[in-house]
Amino acid sequence: MLCVKRLTFGLMFLLAGAGVGVAQNFGISEFRAGILAHSVDEPGPGGVGPNSVVLNLSRIQDVGFDILFTSPDLDVFRWIGSPRPRVGATLNFGGLESMARFGLTWQVPLWDSAFFVEGTFGGAVHNGAFTGAVYPARNLGCMFQFYEAAGLGMNVSDTVNVVLELEHVSTADLCTPNRGLTNLGVKVGFKF
Repeated sequence: MLCVKRLTFGLMFLLAGAGVGVAQNFGISEFRAGILAHSVDEPGPGGVGPNSVVLNLSRIQDVGFDILFTSPDLDVFRWIGSPRPRVGATLNFGGLESMARFGLTWQVPLWDSAFFVEGTFGGAVHNGAFTGAVYPARNLGCMFQFYEAAGLGMNVSDTVNVVLELEHVSTADLCTPNRGLTNLGVKVGFKF
């Protein structure tokens, strides 16, 4: 786990030190990093039953980072709304599930303001259990998961934004069990 932590922070510093010109040469439009609460849909202290609707923020133990690329100048991308390709990871430092993910992100400004909403759809792979997990770990069914995220953001400046993001992975019942995983966090984005 120490190796994963070093790799994560090394990648963050490498990207930050690479500079705007190098990032743009690779089509990178934004780098985001932040913290997340792990499995916020899991009943926390005082939850009633396994199907309780709660927002458990007691496990703030994930670090997430994303690289968003410029939308490709292709007709198919323009036809679907010019989403930005995205790759990233959510790393858990509490002994629970981590994931690497990829997808397409659509961002829509809210009127003539600094705020925006966004949605992401893609896939993920994880290091969690397929079956036989011991609580609080989850049975995720199979290695490949569908990845969805929704965010509410604010442009702090021309080059910095802050995004409140809810991310979810599941197999859509293609594998069983399909416990799924939902994380909630705040990320800071640096635009190039």
